[in-house]
Amino acid sequence: MRTILLISPYWKEEHRWMVSSVKLAELWQRLGYGVIAVCMGSESKVEKMSDSLTVHYRKDFFLKDPWNYGIAPGFSGYVRRLAKEENPDLIIVNKLLFWSSISTILLRLSGRKVILTTDAFVGITWWPRNRFPQLCSAIYAWTLGWLILLFANHIITFHPQPQRLLRVLGISKKTHVIPTGIDPKPYGRSRASRTGVTITYVGRLESVKGVDDYLAAVVPLKKEHENLTVQVVGWYKEDHPLVEQYRKDVIFTGRSDDVAGVLSTTDIFVLPSYSEGLSNALMEAMSSGCACIASDVGGNRFLVQNGVSGFLFSPGDIEALRSHVRRLLGDPAKAKTLGVQARERIDSYFSWDAVSRQYEQFFDDFLALL
Repeated sequence: MRTILLISPYWKEEHRWMVSSVKLAELWQRLGYGVIAVCMGSESKVEKMSDSLTVHYRKDFFLKDPWNYGIAPGFSGYVRRLAKEENPDLIIVNKLLFWSSISTILLRLSGRKVILTTDAFVGITWWPRNRFPQLCSAIYAWTLGWLILLFANHIITFHPQPQRLLRVLGISKKTHVIPTGIDPKPYGRSRASRTGVTITYVGRLESVKGVDDYLAAVVPLKKEHENLTVQVVGWYKEDHPLVEQYRKDVIFTGRSDDVAGVLSTTDIFVLPSYSEGLSNALMEAMSSGCACIASDVGGNRFLVQNGVSGFLFSPGDIEALRSHVRRLLGDPAKAKTLGVQARERIDSYFSWDAVSRQYEQFFDDFLALL
């Protein structure tokens, strides 16, 4: 069995989730690869998840929102030693600018070939919401982040990046676009009869996600629609101010292990992020046939065809978001059409059947040159 050494910021642990890494590892296992993942976490340990997946955790010091950044001294050295022991066929570093991505440099200096995958260039095309973290991200991105991009042998972005930017960075010739994709089979509409309309956000309650805008836009509509249910599904810290403010009008479920079930009874899905990569939550909602409304940033505009498979709005424009929601509440036929088109778009371009062929061809071409 060929093996992939996957270096990721996180795996599955409390609020430290890296959905793209988990999903990619599952996809690559379906292609016949064994995956050895190395990530940061609350403690150092090794977990053998299956015959084809082992996860190594290295203890980090986690800086909370708005930073959401872990620091794990010795991480790159551990990765280099593991690469020497396991001698994998492919080494893939997922996500740029996290502490884990620094291992790209040490791996390359030790003679290894490295593929970097990322859904965004933090500090260049993706930004925290607050000014000081934005400044720090920009400095970090155009120094160490740029160096990491230059050291990588190949770069896979999950959605298209501006060509002019890629030329400025000097990486246009080695950058490819392959989405993470999704297995749409578990997702769909519930056949149980329901009354009323449910609007859902799925994701962590972090500042960059714009959940405050979502609630400010949608909660007032409950006065116009008595059977309107507003919910937030995802991890949040204890005593989060938004939970305290909207507790009476909004259902806060916390993290759910049955997102497919939640989305099967969701009519309208909202993703109001100020910056976004290729959102797994949005792909899940589209796969479920929800009428989706998303901010016009990052991978959202790659997934959603505005007016066809969903609606886009400028991040932070609460009135535009409310207008889209109000339109769909008043036009159930349009909401249904958007949901049908969303599922068709996922099946055609972002399903694992479509994406797996792209990864299989890329890996075969890469290995043939080694």
